[in-house]
Amino acid sequence: MPSQRDPRRHAGRPAAKAWPWPLGRVAALAAPLAGLALLAPLVPPVLLAPDPARAAGRRVEAPSPELRVLLQEGPALTVRAAGATRLRLRDGRGKALLVISGERPLRLRWRAGLVEAEPDPVVVAAAAALPGPDPAAGAAGAGERTGAGPSPEPEPLQMPLRLSELWLESVPAADSDPALWLQKRRYRGRLQIRPVNEQLQAINVLPLETYLPSVVGSEMPASWPLEALRAQAVAARTYALKGRKPGAAYDLKATVASQMYKGLEAETASTRAAVADTRGLVLTYGDSLIDAVFHSSAGGVTESSGDLWPRQLPYLVSVPDFDQTSPVREWRQPLDPAQLRQAFAEIGGAAAIQVLATTPSGRVRQARVVGPAGQLVLTGPQLRTRLGLKSTFVRFELQPLLPGPTALSLPGLEAGPLPAGAGALTLPAQAPLDAPQPLPLPVAGGMPAAPPAPQLLVAVGRGFGHGVGMSQWGAFAMASRGTGFEQILRHYYRGARLQPYTEVPGLALATGVESRDDSGSTATALPVGGRR
Repeated sequence: MPSQRDPRRHAGRPAAKAWPWPLGRVAALAAPLAGLALLAPLVPPVLLAPDPARAAGRRVEAPSPELRVLLQEGPALTVRAAGATRLRLRDGRGKALLVISGERPLRLRWRAGLVEAEPDPVVVAAAAALPGPDPAAGAAGAGERTGAGPSPEPEPLQMPLRLSELWLESVPAADSDPALWLQKRRYRGRLQIRPVNEQLQAINVLPLETYLPSVVGSEMPASWPLEALRAQAVAARTYALKGRKPGAAYDLKATVASQMYKGLEAETASTRAAVADTRGLVLTYGDSLIDAVFHSSAGGVTESSGDLWPRQLPYLVSVPDFDQTSPVREWRQPLDPAQLRQAFAEIGGAAAIQVLATTPSGRVRQARVVGPAGQLVLTGPQLRTRLGLKSTFVRFELQPLLPGPTALSLPGLEAGPLPAGAGALTLPAQAPLDAPQPLPLPVAGGMPAAPPAPQLLVAVGRGFGHGVGMSQWGAFAMASRGTGFEQILRHYYRGARLQPYTEVPGLALATGVESRDDSGSTATALPVGGRR
């Protein structure tokens, strides 16, 4: 169909009548429009016409910077390629050393400050035996000839390999998904193996957007509403970019010390969709990435960052939480005497714990522990760490322990035998009949005093995690009632702005580890990971 401006549509038409408006007025109205027409090629399309995906906060195409995630540490590690793929080994300069079959594991050991790898000689192939680019070989790639004449024979390698740094990558077959097994989990991307303090560090190097589907599935059930998963994807993306440390050996850990990352098995169609739908979107405040910390459940109200950590950030303030359906909104944790003796060994245990001060949300700011050999004054986080509590939103009670089934039916106590020293009555051995019997102490009313009933210290708390930022169970509740991920994020990160990370001023987005600079490093004093 010809366009509206096709000159053929106007052929043969009579000449237009004279315009009734004065020519001067027409020129005055046409000048601004002509200027816009001249500037149109210079103006980004997003400013000329609204993009529905962008307006809805959905997918924004952007380059994906690389992350370095510490997966495991140990004196020995086992790696193999997944499925029908093979495993290529490179040294620290990127030079391809050899390729081995993915059928058998590659065992790595720390040996005298080096990485020792000894592949099975039956499954070893030359480094150039398989097609694929070789960064160390330049633009030509591995196995590609750049001139006439036969290819030179590869230098023989001495086994076992001993290197100051080892890189491992999968060489996929045509119908396979490239991945690497490390111990019992599969990971995308490459593995860097470094010898550190008589151990090996396994660091996963992969693009940010490839990393995130596993994080979302590791942090939230994949069956949760998509809007909750999208909110988690944005928070996790922001947290990961904020946490890059170019001067360190790695950026993040694969545990709750940063954010959970369980590898390929944690990915699902829903977590991949949540990441794709929010591609490139991050949270900012004042043209900088925010500290997008999050936790499991806040127990009804979140905590302000300044009441837990040294710095109060304007977007991390206390807000209501909607975690009524959380299984850890309310909890009870018995503290048996053996645990208390281990937690407070310097004072011989704990007979009582007194809360001295709380934050405005009700969490413990300071507490006194009273033990047989003295007292301790601890902060709420210190107390939580020592006792292994779910949160600092806690108080302490003494519950009577009576012998028999009654003691096992107290709220919060698990059925089963009582631990040694948990408060059950212990009767003294029977004295000889001719031994003098002690007289009972006189008391008011003439009756002897009964021995005090043994008591058990119980922590009664709410929520799980530090309580700052987004509550995951709160996000679940909001998404379940139809709230979009943008509104969920605005609720928990007050005043934060949602935008593509390509538009964040000064943010380094290099896709290679070597070219990153210090502009992506963490600059705030929040000492804990995203989830705890």
